[in-house]
Amino acid sequence: MTPACKPEEIVISAIADLLGAAGHIAVGVLSPIPGSAALLARAKTGARVSILGSTEPEFRSNEGVDVFDAAGQGRIDAFFLSGGQIDGAANINLTGIGDYPQMDVRWSGAFGSAYLYFQVPKVILFRDEHSRRTLVEKVDFISSPGVSEDGVYRPGGPYALVTPLCVMMFDRAAARFTLKSIHPGHSLDEISDQTGFKFDIPETVIETETPDGATLNLIRGTVAQAIANPYPAFARDMFGV
Repeated sequence: MTPACKPEEIVISAIADLLGAAGHIAVGVLSPIPGSAALLARAKTGARVSILGSTEPEFRSNEGVDVFDAAGQGRIDAFFLSGGQIDGAANINLTGIGDYPQMDVRWSGAFGSAYLYFQVPKVILFRDEHSRRTLVEKVDFISSPGVSEDGVYRPGGPYALVTPLCVMMFDRAAARFTLKSIHPGHSLDEISDQTGFKFDIPETVIETETPDGATLNLIRGTVAQAIANPYPAFARDMFGV
């Protein structure tokens, strides 16, 4: 790892690479790292980016209403979801821990995640904690399912999972994750130890690429300035903006 390159910048660059040539990328709330990745993809490919909570005219979303409408019409190519729990079948739990409905812990809820999970072709799951507490064998409650039964119309679904340790790709037919790359400074043993579900491991495990100088300049310049609205604390702490 280049000494000047922060772990978060590696993750931002890796997510932007996963986005590829997506034409319209939507970003939900509480998503500064995925949001930064979307803005990096925009800087590289010219993608359109909608960010819930931004007051900047070019990124502003009407409280999510226009995002839901666009997704239903097939006009959003990529979105990000997370969860208090994520399991090996890409089910996400945003509801709580314990037996429903009398759960020991209740979270804020799923909002429109299930709808967008079904509609957006490339949903990238992101979790800022990679542990057996968050990446579990089976979620306590399925707020949004990773896969659906045959005959269910579902143009959207999970594409990848990105954490502070690695990148995993999701095979919808097999309903299973495969390790794609390990971030610098981490190991396969660490990932296996900290992951509660089973995943496939390729014959050759590669290291996640670190962003080159041009990409770092974009992250610390164009992206940092743009992500400051709506994430001023993140931009200040991460980039000094």
